[in-house]
Amino acid sequence: MLKREIEDGDQSLADPQFRADVLAGLARRPRAIPARWFYDRRGSELFEEITELPEYYPTRTERAILERACPEVATIAGTGRAVVEFGSGSSVKTPILLRTVAPSAYVPIDISGDFLRESSKTLSRQFPDLLVLPFEADFMKPLTLPRTIADAPKLGFFPGSTIGNMIPRQAVDLLRSMRESLGEGAMLLIGMDRIKDESTLMSAYDDAAGVTAAFNLNLLDRINRELEGTIPVDAFRHRAIWNDDRARIEMHLEATRDVAFTVAGNDFTVPAGETIHTENSHKYGTRDARILLRSGGWTPVAMWTDPGDRFALYLAEAQAERPAP
Repeated sequence: MLKREIEDGDQSLADPQFRADVLAGLARRPRAIPARWFYDRRGSELFEEITELPEYYPTRTERAILERACPEVATIAGTGRAVVEFGSGSSVKTPILLRTVAPSAYVPIDISGDFLRESSKTLSRQFPDLLVLPFEADFMKPLTLPRTIADAPKLGFFPGSTIGNMIPRQAVDLLRSMRESLGEGAMLLIGMDRIKDESTLMSAYDDAAGVTAAFNLNLLDRINRELEGTIPVDAFRHRAIWNDDRARIEMHLEATRDVAFTVAGNDFTVPAGETIHTENSHKYGTRDARILLRSGGWTPVAMWTDPGDRFALYLAEAQAERPAP
C-alpha cells in the first residue's frame, strides 16, 4: 500500500532525507545528488543488470577473488562470527562467504526495503539453519545493530567497491562509523577497485546496451514519482567522465536543452549543457587503499587481487587504539 501511494505522487510518504538531499542538490552549484538515492526498487533491479554486463568487470572479478580468498578469510577471522553486510543488494556474492565462515548470524543492511526482504528470503532458503536478520537502513548513518548479535564477534562485509562512491572524507567517516557499529576486535572484508586504463573504465560505466544510462536516468523518474516532480526525463542524457586528477569515474545527467521543472513545489531551471552530478567511483592503488583503511580505524591484515590486478579484496581488523607510533 505504501509503495502504491508513493507511486501515485504523495510526497508526504517519501523519505524526508531524499526530499532534502534532492532539493539541496538541485539548488547548489555544481548540482549534485547523493548516489545512494539511485536504489529504489527499479534502481536496484537495474544495478543487478549492470553487474551482468560484459563490460562491467568488477562483479565477476570480485566473485572470482572471493571464491579463492574466503577459505583464508575463515582461517584468519575464525568461524562463528555474525556477518554484517553493508548495502547487501541481492546478496549474490554473500553465499560464497557464508559457506566458508560458518557465521552465527547474517545481517544484511540495505536502503531498499522490498529488495532487501526478497533477497533475504532467497538466502534463508539457501541456508535454512542460519539466522538471517534483514535490517532496512541507510548504512551511511550510525547504526545500532540488532540486540540478537550484540555480544557476537562480527565480520563486516562491504563488497563491490561501494566505498569508491564516496569522496575520501566521507569514506573515512563511513569506515569509522562501521568500526563503531561492529566494535573493537571486529573484522571487515571490503572490495576496492583498482586504477586502470581509461578505456576499460569508460566501457564499464557507459555500456553499449545503455543499462547504466537507464540506471542513471531512473533517479529522475524516482524524483518525479516520489516528490511530485515534473522533470522532462527525455531532456537529459547519461554522461560518464574519467577524472584523472581525482582518480575517479564521474556519472552525470546532462541537460540536452534548456529545461524548467518543479520538485516538491520548488522551481528549477537547468540550461543546456549543465549537469547534475550523480555518482563518483573512486579507484585506489595499493598504498592508497591501505592509507584509507588505517584512516578509518581499520588495520589491513590480508589482501587478495586477480591476476590482472584490476580489483582487490582487503581483510582488516578493528584493533585496539594505541598511542603513536
